[in-house]
Amino acid sequence: MLTVRRVQLWLPPLLYMALIFYLSAQSNPLPALTTRLWDKGLHTVEYGVLGLLVCHAVLGEGLTGVKAVLIAVVVASAYGASDEWHQAYVPLRSSDVRDWVADTTGSILGAGVLFLQRWLVQKATEPNH
Repeated sequence: MLTVRRVQLWLPPLLYMALIFYLSAQSNPLPALTTRLWDKGLHTVEYGVLGLLVCHAVLGEGLTGVKAVLIAVVVASAYGASDEWHQAYVPLRSSDVRDWVADTTGSILGAGVLFLQRWLVQKATEPNH
């Protein structure tokens, strides 16, 4: 059942995925940025955000710990693979397995940072025994 809570959880990663698709469909997206920064770094940051957003949604669905991180990484990494496949059909773009590796690395970092932040907050708020 689609609830307001679910929309709040899943709308951000879905909109972000749509933005990634839109930019990937461009032959030369954001040239002022892409000509100055390392391509793999951009992929890592881009998919770090996606990994974080998906992990937040999965945690909000009630999954916990490493399971939530793994699901977020699998979803973001699969989306990265589909994005690379998509780019193979865009003029002046190419599909590169190293970009997918950077996407996956970013998703691990993003989901991991969110998990670590929540774990640290939980530990800080637990009463001392």
